[in-house]
Amino acid sequence: MEQKDRYIRFDWAVKRLLRNKANFGVLEGFLTVLLGEPIRIVEILESEGNQLNETDKFNRVDIKARNSKDEIIIVEVQNTREIYYLERILFGVAKAITEHIELG
Repeated sequence: MEQKDRYIRFDWAVKRLLRNKANFGVLEGFLTVLLGEPIRIVEILESEGNQLNETDKFNRVDIKARNSKDEIIIVEVQNTREIYYLERILFGVAKAITEHIELG
């Protein structure tokens, strides 16, 4: 019998175990150490979420956070090769910007 990989993958942990607000401290601590500044998680987004209707593109951003300067930080959790990674990130950034633009 072949033994499969028994390790918990980080992307799985973020999307399943750590999406509960009670566990945000774990993610915030990890991101704070990784980025070298205090990070506050705003929300964990659905992997294929933010689609308002069937013609919208999917936004694959996983974590939306803010730093100590109140700037929005977008965290993409991915552990496989992605041919169109830059395009995905640009779409995620553009989506975040348009969600925070005020009319005027």
